[in-house]
Amino acid sequence: MSKDKQKFVPYVPATKSLPELTGFAIVLGIILAIVFGAANAYLGLKIGLTVSASIPAAVISLAILRGIFRRKSILENNIVQTMTTAGEAVAAGAIFTLPALYLWHLNPSNWLIAFIVLTGGFLGVFMMVPLRRLLIVNEHEVLPYPEGTACAEVLKSGETGGSHARKIFSGFLVGGIFKALGDGFHLFKTSISAMIPGYKNAAIGMDAMPSLLGVGYIIGPRISGQMIAGGLLASIVFVPLISFFASGNPSVFYPAGQPVGTLDAGAIADYYIRYIGAGAVAMGGLITLIRTLPMLFSSIRDTIAGLARQKEKGFKITRTDFDIPIPYLLIGAVLLILLIAFTPVVHVGIIGAIAIAVFGFLFVAVASRIVGIVGSSSMPVSGMTIATLLITTLIFKALGMHGMPGMVASLTVAAIVCVSLAVAGDISQDLKTGYLVGATPWKQQVAMMIGVAASGLLIGWVLYLFNQAYGIGGDVLSAPKAVLMKIIVEGLMQGHLPWQLIIMGAALAISIEFLGLNSLTVAVGFYLPVSTSVPIMIGGLIRWVTDRFAKTEEERKEREETGTLFASGLIAGEALISVVIALLIVPGLINPDAPAKFASNWLPLILFLGLTAVLWAVTVRKSKSNKA
Repeated sequence: MSKDKQKFVPYVPATKSLPELTGFAIVLGIILAIVFGAANAYLGLKIGLTVSASIPAAVISLAILRGIFRRKSILENNIVQTMTTAGEAVAAGAIFTLPALYLWHLNPSNWLIAFIVLTGGFLGVFMMVPLRRLLIVNEHEVLPYPEGTACAEVLKSGETGGSHARKIFSGFLVGGIFKALGDGFHLFKTSISAMIPGYKNAAIGMDAMPSLLGVGYIIGPRISGQMIAGGLLASIVFVPLISFFASGNPSVFYPAGQPVGTLDAGAIADYYIRYIGAGAVAMGGLITLIRTLPMLFSSIRDTIAGLARQKEKGFKITRTDFDIPIPYLLIGAVLLILLIAFTPVVHVGIIGAIAIAVFGFLFVAVASRIVGIVGSSSMPVSGMTIATLLITTLIFKALGMHGMPGMVASLTVAAIVCVSLAVAGDISQDLKTGYLVGATPWKQQVAMMIGVAASGLLIGWVLYLFNQAYGIGGDVLSAPKAVLMKIIVEGLMQGHLPWQLIIMGAALAISIEFLGLNSLTVAVGFYLPVSTSVPIMIGGLIRWVTDRFAKTEEERKEREETGTLFASGLIAGEALISVVIALLIVPGLINPDAPAKFASNWLPLILFLGLTAVLWAVTVRKSKSNKA
């Protein structure tokens, strides 16, 4: 193994130097970090899921730096994608927790959110970088880091950047125009629904949104299928079941304040299904974490043993092996922990700071190794965040911190840990990419911190804007993961939640797990409106059809790559136009409640099917043209 490692030569060898951390790369990286950070914030608030930006960022950087400015350094392109993914990871960690502050009507300042996000993001970098040699170099043949390896291949095949970039930008335009016409100019409805005749309170619907179609294509038919299974279970099984047994019954059951028999489908979902779903999501997250416990313990063991061996061997420092010195990282981490403990910005105290240090390092080490095996999309971020939140809340309660101060302190600790592990998992993939292409590690690590800072300073403003325009936790941006965190904290601190419903949801998740399905995925579908899962499922079906009828494995991979780039453009286009619309809603230039000029359900359905056909055609046409 050691001989193989010694023989490994990256795409750009250590003896060769190319432009890397340049002004061009930094400016473009900051712009893309902000853009994809805002896009991931929108997506996470809408459906509780985020997507990786590494490959789209690599393609865009290739198109701009190589195509427009004629700059041909692969290392410069790598810096851009590194900064971009650091920014979108910050957004992903933030939207899973911090919107709960808006749900409590606390109206947090942008500086408070920036402080939480920046400390978490920098801690993720400081705690992960010392593990680079162990996880990326020493275990190069053991840990594949799938997204990082795929991104390296995209960078190395840079001559195709122009055609790839056109797919992203065309998807961006299509998604943006669709969103602008629907929710900006209100030409048509973007959400349609219908009741099933003869089946009380059973409803089916669809949010005709490009981003959801794109997400479905990217996550594929299996995950999207499990999501819609949860959605259908809620909308056409549980809601009608509650309606059936409550029909004609004048009894009032908490948390509803009126007889259940008088409630419509939406009210039943609000009062009962959301709590069952919250219990299912929480249990699904914990099951995911429990299933990774063997990997967690082995990660800690292997990390400690590897660091010991690394110290014994020593290393010859070359350009491709030069990290930010560990003493600097340790000093930075300690200063951040002390700042968190004693700053008046957040009130978590010494106990909270110690919890952040312990859970932060533990879960950063686990996340950095797990993503090397299963990829970023399968990392149990929710499970690790829920575990942190549960333990921290119980500690604060035992120490006498009750009510809103205790809940905010608990959420703050969980938020900082969530951001740190999200950033650590994402930059682990980036460092793998850098190792394969021959990046200079310390320059890439500095770029990571710049990306964290760029996105972290603006994410509070993005959340504020979305809350002012759409209302976080409402119909447009339901913030499912943040609502779950809120429910958990309130339940532990105040004890007034409908625990029977929470326990039902937990039991449902356990039952789903025994069926051989991913309980967390099904539970997310159960928690979200079925109208969200339907377009995701359609995107997953397009992925299945295009994969299924590919004639060769090479053609299948080409279709997957092309479709993923176009789908990423759909997501980014809609998300960014949503930011523009929000900017116009706040001063009253757009009325979000204005009726659609064409109120028919058929028009958005036809337009969405047309959008689906475009996705299919773009995906298939690329491989056919290549084959020809």
